[in-house]
Amino acid sequence: MKKFKRIRKLKDYRIHREGTEILIVAFIIVVLINVPLWWFLPKLVVLNSLVSLLTVLTFLLMVNFFRSPKRIFPGDVENVVVAPADGRVVVIEKVFEPDHFKDERMQVSIFMSPLNVHANWYPVDGVITRVEHQKGKFHKAWLPKASTENERSLVVVKMEDGREILIRQIAGAMARRIVTYASPGEECFIDQHLGFIKFGSRVDLYLPLDADIKVELNQKTVGNETVVANL
Repeated sequence: MKKFKRIRKLKDYRIHREGTEILIVAFIIVVLINVPLWWFLPKLVVLNSLVSLLTVLTFLLMVNFFRSPKRIFPGDVENVVVAPADGRVVVIEKVFEPDHFKDERMQVSIFMSPLNVHANWYPVDGVITRVEHQKGKFHKAWLPKASTENERSLVVVKMEDGREILIRQIAGAMARRIVTYASPGEECFIDQHLGFIKFGSRVDLYLPLDADIKVELNQKTVGNETVVANL
């Protein structure tokens, strides 16, 4: 396997591309609701103000949801697993992974609330060996059964030394769309976007049992910045 070159350049998305069309439609809806109210019913100041406030706040929350900050991991990427998402650590435990490894692994799960950045990053440098979308239910994402029963996407990355890391994007009760950019055979790098989960969910990592876990339960993570583990 050839030596991976660190990618330092990342597109500076202020709004993630997954949100562009949604935000345009949402803005048009806000205009179509508010302009007629103020034009045809100008005397209903209290009602119009309340409607305007609610619609504008909803739109701003959507803008906040689709924000996509530029981030470059500041440290050495060798033998490091970086957080794939913003959120909170809800699981750190040894589990049996049934889909790919079919053996015991260390699972680290990060739950994303609707207020978090929802872009997902690759946690390691390597080559993508497997990508699979699995249909399922929409349990609340922080529940343990979400890992195996919810709709999810599975991505396996083989590192330069031959070890594999499994990343699972999981849909939640609100999230009904998982976007995965990975394709088998492609090289991937820390600093690159793996995908996007719309409206709250979770990302699971399955690591070797000897991984030195660097996060704790309920710890907040910053995608592409927080070190989850050393290998």
